[in-house]
Amino acid sequence: MKKIFIFFLAIFLSGFSFTMAQSRQLKNFDELLTAVKAGSHVKMVFHYKKCELISDNEKQEKVPDAIGGMSLDVFEYFAENSVRNKLAFLVASETKLIQNPMGDDYVYNYVKVKLYADNQVKISARYLNPENYKVEMDENFFGAINDGKNDGGIFLFVNE
Repeated sequence: MKKIFIFFLAIFLSGFSFTMAQSRQLKNFDELLTAVKAGSHVKMVFHYKKCELISDNEKQEKVPDAIGGMSLDVFEYFAENSVRNKLAFLVASETKLIQNPMGDDYVYNYVKVKLYADNQVKISARYLNPENYKVEMDENFFGAINDGKNDGGIFLFVNE
């Protein structure tokens, strides 16, 4: 009886692992657009060290070795020339209350991601004081979608 139970448990667990979603990397804007149009769940991971950092309107030589990420749940897509834009783009943002990594208090972490049809990406990150919404940090990162061959810092994944 014990052997039968273990046999069925092994079959159940192996079947369960096949039904779990597998992630696949999206390697360009067109693949991203196809995925979101199909209603697929996309996650973004940002390797800030692989991006250019603009802070206080100046290019910063030192970029933090930090990684961020967000799900692409709410977005807007704008085709070429739909809002006087030369390139099509997709934009999304998210705000979360976090502990300030530069202090002991809490801040709203606002992140806006703009992905362009040429695979370039702009990430705007702001820390806002939750009591008065005063901007405590404002940084812009510029990078590229990682296609598996370049050193782009923006990784996109879809669950299949």
